[in-house]
Amino acid sequence: MTIGALASLIHGVVDGDSDIVLSGFAKIEEADKGQLTFIANPKYAHFIESTKASAVLVSKEFDHPNPNSVTLIRVDDPYATLAEILRAIQASLPKKKGIQQPCFIAPGVEIPEDAYVGAFAYIGEGAVIGKGSQIYPQCFIGDGASIGENCILYSGVKVYAGCQIGNNCILHSGVVIGGDGFGFAPNPQGGYDKLPQTGIVVIEDDVEIGANTTVDRATFGCTRVGKGTKLDNLIMVAHNVEIGKDNVFAAQTGIAGSTKIGDCNMIGGQVGFAGHISVGNHNEIGAQSGIPGNVGDGQRLMGYPAVDARKFARNVVYINRLNELFKELNAKK
Repeated sequence: MTIGALASLIHGVVDGDSDIVLSGFAKIEEADKGQLTFIANPKYAHFIESTKASAVLVSKEFDHPNPNSVTLIRVDDPYATLAEILRAIQASLPKKKGIQQPCFIAPGVEIPEDAYVGAFAYIGEGAVIGKGSQIYPQCFIGDGASIGENCILYSGVKVYAGCQIGNNCILHSGVVIGGDGFGFAPNPQGGYDKLPQTGIVVIEDDVEIGANTTVDRATFGCTRVGKGTKLDNLIMVAHNVEIGKDNVFAAQTGIAGSTKIGDCNMIGGQVGFAGHISVGNHNEIGAQSGIPGNVGDGQRLMGYPAVDARKFARNVVYINRLNELFKELNAKK
């Protein structure tokens, strides 16, 4: 479509030629004629001087030299607008339907007409598959497990028996839902006896889980991931963990057993949560932080043990100066 037509759909203001036809997307440093790109982070603003893109999504406040006179589409939030465009395009693409062979679907399991089951998938007894859901090849859906409507389970996803996936969820390749929690009791012989894990996992609506992330079943009751929460790749959620709604967790985060995390938290990569603690709402926790105890609401934390992010930054400055300070101290002796 033309730049003008696109701008009208996204309520943008065109600064340049609105009649140019767009045919694709690209990163700003790689874009070519006919492609749309965007600038959301100011550190990429200088690419406006060299990009070959036909149009660039920018904020309404964007102010930078534009010697190429590339056409700008000014919007309130370029990144959010790009996401809106991409979602609309993805929604317009045809979805897979039908059942590929060979696969195993237990007798009595009904597959909706608009659903898709890929080759070599296994769907156990009593499982439920919602309307419009897509089960890609080599997925495993255990006995009594349920998959909601309009879900996507990419190749190799495993959903153990009894676990529940809500509506509009996306599980990427290698996700394991419902593996046994890490429960072992020491015995008199110095070894460990397995404590059977009899609970389930409940994934609420609109959750997305990245590749090779695992969510363990509860010892009793359920491990829960709340509505709208997003888990990155390579995350470990232990047994009986309860995660609230609209959280985002970056890769390699680990959450130990029975920890409760509230709503709307932003968690950086490689953060470790101790077990049996409580974390409130609207917190921001920096990458590689360790959380050994309870956290309230609205905090910005970093480090191990995690402290206020500003305090952590000051401590780093002090630590970096230790060698210099010791030299000065020794020189005075």
